Amino acid sequence: MQRVRTGPVVPARPFPEVDGVVVEHGDVVLADGTRLHVAAAGDGPPLVLVHGWPQHWWAWRKVIPRLAERYRVLAIDLRGWGWSDAPPGPYDKQTFADDLLGFLDAENIDRVSILAHDWGGYASFLLAMDHPERVERMTALDIPPPFRPPVRPASLLLPVMLSYQIPIVSPFIGYRLHRNGQLVRAILKLGAGSNFSFTEEETRAFVEPLREPARARASVRNYRTFLAREAGRPRHTASDLKVPTTLIMADGLFYRVARPDPSPTLDVQMIPGTGHFLAEQVPDEVIARSGLMA
Repeated sequence: MQRVRTGPVVPARPFPEVDGVVVEHGDVVLADGTRLHVAAAGDGPPLVLVHGWPQHWWAWRKVIPRLAERYRVLAIDLRGWGWSDAPPGPYDKQTFADDLLGFLDAENIDRVSILAHDWGGYASFLLAMDHPERVERMTALDIPPPFRPPVRPASLLLPVMLSYQIPIVSPFIGYRLHRNGQLVRAILKLGAGSNFSFTEEETRAFVEPLREPARARASVRNYRTFLAREAGRPRHTASDLKVPTTLIMADGLFYRVARPDPSPTLDVQMIPGTGHFLAEQVPDEVIARSGLMA
């Protein structure tokens, strides 16, 4: 992994350590020239951490120290987020999955364990189903797999749950809300639930990168692509998931509406009293339930 370039890529700088654990910041350049930022710590077998929206690698700051005791932790910034490149494009989730595969190839990693959240979890599911030979095991946080969930009475509420995406995809409005920081602040507050809140420092760490024009545009494209091309159009079924996977979901409507049925390869759990940002709210329980340190 190449050392990170000198000079800021976005208004904030990467954090040099988390809870006393030194973090090495570097670049991996994919075959198409896209540069992904990677924060690495520890030694051992590789463990890839993949964040969700509206965050970046620092979302894993509370689990990295413990995981780095056993693994070479590689926390990736997806294209368009954090300190990675934000090139033009539709930002479909298959591209994110292809980027993860390209990262493994660039780093000569044959097989890897994955801990992923939100859109990072969606992309990791695609990677695991398309290339199961490359994924040892996976833990996904609060993101159902990209195949159709069972139909339940609560399923009628799914459009209500997705309504938060309307201002994001709206012409001009979504971009401006990213640039002024109001949208990200609101989502961090609402998504955290009633039992957790981000500090002002933590909030700024996630707000500021997405105020940068290219990243604001990338974030809007991410949701436009999802609603136009991906939502309700899965190309996988539950039988395609061959990789041992633990899905840990927050306690809320999303769990009741979108959770999949368990299967021989999919263990579905819920942590009571939690919000969407599980790795920050209950990091110790996430590690324990993931089985990564067993």
